[in-house]
Amino acid sequence: MVSKALFFFALLSFSAVSLRPASAENDEDPGLMMSFYRDTCPQAEDIIKEQVKLLYKRHKNTAFSWLRNIFHDCAVQSCDASLLLDSTRRSLSEKETDRSFGMRNFRYIETIKEAVERECPGVVSCSDILVLSARDGIVALGGPYIPLKTGRRDGRKSRADILEEYLPDHNESMSVVLDRFSAIGIDTPGVVALLGAHSVGRTHCVKLVHRLYPEVDPAFNPDHIDHMLHKCPDPIPDPKSVQYVRNDRGTPMVLDNNYYRNILDNKGLMLVDHQLAVDKRTKPYVKKMAKSQDYFFKEFSRAITILSENNPLTGTNGEIRKQCNLSNRLH
Repeated sequence: MVSKALFFFALLSFSAVSLRPASAENDEDPGLMMSFYRDTCPQAEDIIKEQVKLLYKRHKNTAFSWLRNIFHDCAVQSCDASLLLDSTRRSLSEKETDRSFGMRNFRYIETIKEAVERECPGVVSCSDILVLSARDGIVALGGPYIPLKTGRRDGRKSRADILEEYLPDHNESMSVVLDRFSAIGIDTPGVVALLGAHSVGRTHCVKLVHRLYPEVDPAFNPDHIDHMLHKCPDPIPDPKSVQYVRNDRGTPMVLDNNYYRNILDNKGLMLVDHQLAVDKRTKPYVKKMAKSQDYFFKEFSRAITILSENNPLTGTNGEIRKQCNLSNRLH
């Protein structure tokens, strides 16, 4: 009788284990989720939002930087803040590569990190700060609020050596651009929407002179040429000089669909902007976004969400950096 009872108990125990939800076995790694820091640092997102507002009030161009950061970090293999790491004797920083030319304001990510650390030491990752500062920067520029998950951890190494395998250049063909984004799950309308980020900020003359010298690209709107030549008077501009053209002369500080009207009017600055407006795969979406800001915002929000969730480190993978520019082993 005792043996039968033990057998019955063992059977019940086995059934309980067998019926346990698969997710329960991975409680230690919940992955990304909304409000990941609800219990460990409930003020985290509010602190980041407040810091973004303060920094934007003092330095308007920080919002452009936040937006560019999420693209340059999350599109390269993993959304793990590898972009923020400084160079070491053994590895080059992604910040110092040609693809990162013109990027700035990394020190302000550290400002946000310090504010969060004062409240919750060693809890919030730099990769989440990078993503959330982009989200709040988009709002500061008049764009949509995009609910984004958190729970990322930080990588320990730079990916400068493989950067060009993932980040398309401004002179790449549209096929290459579409393929690079498709590899991380972003479809054609998503790519068209992401490039709408060119609605704000500016482009350094280094990136434009090949379309101006020795002859002006005939694809340019004639009414736009004098302005560009005035802003970029040198065929070989000094990369360190402040020579640039506003991406959108009409609403340079607003993330809106004016970009699409500009490129349809042949006022796109970079070759990729021009190609977006003429390629048969992308032109229909350009036209649709030029007509509807709501449609642009919807597709932009969807693409940013996919980008922000690209292959993150979660659970016990990676680390929570003490400083965003250094892995903990170098701290």
